[in-house]
Amino acid sequence: MLMRHADIEIVAECANGFEAVKAADECKPDLIFLDVQMPKLDGFEVLELIGTDSAVVFVTAYDIYAMKAFEVHAVDYLLEPFSAERFDAAVERAKERLHQRMPAAADLAATARLPSQYLERLVIKDGARVHVIPVAQIDYLEAQDDYVAVHIAGKQLLKQQTLSSLEEALDPGQFIRIHRSYVVNVERVTRIEPYTKDSRAVILQDGTKLPVSQSGYTRISKLMD
Repeated sequence: MLMRHADIEIVAECANGFEAVKAADECKPDLIFLDVQMPKLDGFEVLELIGTDSAVVFVTAYDIYAMKAFEVHAVDYLLEPFSAERFDAAVERAKERLHQRMPAAADLAATARLPSQYLERLVIKDGARVHVIPVAQIDYLEAQDDYVAVHIAGKQLLKQQTLSSLEEALDPGQFIRIHRSYVVNVERVTRIEPYTKDSRAVILQDGTKLPVSQSGYTRISKLMD
């Protein structure tokens, strides 16, 4: 279908999510046709990692992802099977989008999930490497300007996203905002103790000490009771 469009050049075809991220970095395509369910990484995780410099059309046999596709600023959503006319319409819409300013990519993960479905893993791009981290392995999250420092087993990875948007995507029964700069995995907390005269701190299993605000203390106390 793309070969009928003389002004379009196919620069890459990919078999899985990792290949898609690599090809997007290397080829810098204007337009990407992206499946939702793929090996390695799904389509929404790929989009989160590559940002929104490229226009994206989702192509899938599952209509349950349609709303989510538009929430993450997809140009169009092709539900298989589709006609050549419907495909051409998506291409024209993509061309129009390419002449417009693309939205920011920082908080895509917050909307890239089905309603009432919490994140089970994080994807973090670290140079040429992509880390896929089960959220259960996270010790705590720390706000660092427009990034979140993901702390896991004594190591730190930076994810370009706000702490608030990432917090919204996580299970509130497992991850609690204890301070404006910290969200902690409750399963890592061993105790809460006095920090200063008028404040408290949580102590994690590895000995890490994190400050707790008054509202944070109320939230984590309810969960740990």
